[in-house]
Amino acid sequence: QVQLVESGGGSVQAGGSLKLACTASGRMIRECGMGWYRQAPGKERELVSTISVTKTTTYADFVKGRFTISRDNGQMTLYLQMNSLRTEDTAVYYCVACREPTGPWAYWGQGTQVTVSS
Repeated sequence: QVQLVESGGGSVQAGGSLKLACTASGRMIRECGMGWYRQAPGKERELVSTISVTKTTTYADFVKGRFTISRDNGQMTLYLQMNSLRTEDTAVYYCVACREPTGPWAYWGQGTQVTVSS
């Protein structure tokens, strides 16, 4: 059984920083890609960033240069360092793990709220 638990969300002023963490249970996580999605009120869920088992990363254009994804396979923890936060970054952020190359993500966390105020 795989469980993903996010933490680190909160409220911050524009220009500030937050670091999200996602702690995973289930040894198979070490063999899976992981990532972060977000969903703002009234908007569709969108992919923010991914990281492979070999730590190859991808970023959505709207976070490039501001967010950094990383993982600690020993601790089975995924991170998202968010700098230069903008009001439009306000959303619930979800941790995801394990997917087939063209399939959906198999596991989702419960989400953590990030609120950026002006």
